[in-house]
Amino acid sequence: MKKIYVGLFFFTSLFSYAQKNDTSTVLTDITEKVKDYYVDNETYKKVNSLFQSELKKGTFNELNKKDFAALLTQKLRTTIKDEHFFVKYLENYTPEKQMSEKEREKLNNEHNSLENFGFETVQRLPGNIGYINFKGFASPEASEKTLAAAMNFVANTHSLIIDLRENGGGENGMVLLFCSYFFDQKTDLYTTYFRHDNKKVLNSTQPEVSGQKYLHKKIYILTSKKTFSAGEAVAYFLKQYKLAEIIGEKTGGAANPVDPFIIQNQYLLLVPAGKITSLISKKNWEHTGVTPDQEVKSEDALKTAHIKILKNMVTTETKTELTIPEIKNLIYKLEQ
Repeated sequence: MKKIYVGLFFFTSLFSYAQKNDTSTVLTDITEKVKDYYVDNETYKKVNSLFQSELKKGTFNELNKKDFAALLTQKLRTTIKDEHFFVKYLENYTPEKQMSEKEREKLNNEHNSLENFGFETVQRLPGNIGYINFKGFASPEASEKTLAAAMNFVANTHSLIIDLRENGGGENGMVLLFCSYFFDQKTDLYTTYFRHDNKKVLNSTQPEVSGQKYLHKKIYILTSKKTFSAGEAVAYFLKQYKLAEIIGEKTGGAANPVDPFIIQNQYLLLVPAGKITSLISKKNWEHTGVTPDQEVKSEDALKTAHIKILKNMVTTETKTELTIPEIKNLIYKLEQ
């Protein structure tokens, strides 16, 4: 029996050593990616210091790979104060399964189509008010027809509510296409600087879109703490250009665009690799988030916007399918 215990101890020691060595390699690779790509070229020093400290404390010992990735995400976001950092364990990933950019895009589009490219609900609320519940930004090429259909549906409404309370972000190109529906002409919105390539890109709306533009009407955007990245961008820029009023909670505060990397054929790493700068404010919403014009709890934002629009209709005697007494009765019911 004594020999068996010795053998087990020896095996466990080898396993622990291999695990520690594997962990150290992953952390070194992540540090290198941060050093080469992160928008602030000094941040990798904080990352390296963090990892060395956690290794000494044995923080990552005994963690499975999924939990290790989750903890890395938490540590990076907390230490660097950038919510765009992300690490995920790729359980079934192998180098042989790597796809071309075209194949990857096709697969992403197929996946996004199962969620209707982020468009959860499009409807007309009482009082002839348009409502779009939009949860994520897929590629503009794949989303274009669905976006056009949504905008055509609300084209004849008196005002529009865009619900971004569960919008976690997505592709920059879709931000520009979506915003294009609210500008009557091409408008330069912001620049994006990429440190690794040392280049700056100008981002503008499109003068023409395939659906009907929504111009010169009241727009209300609903936000929450979960509104993130590209979702924040729409709220930020439509507010800056005085095209929309924001109702809800302050958003997450993640403005930096990311680059994806595969680490040791095991982990997906997202590194914030650029910086967005508004041409109006010369700033962005990184760390600060987008502050609503009217701050209310996330769950009350839709009702608050609906009531606000209806009260404005009473004041201006706006013609809708409802009479003024009917609108007042609806307001009363919503306020209960």
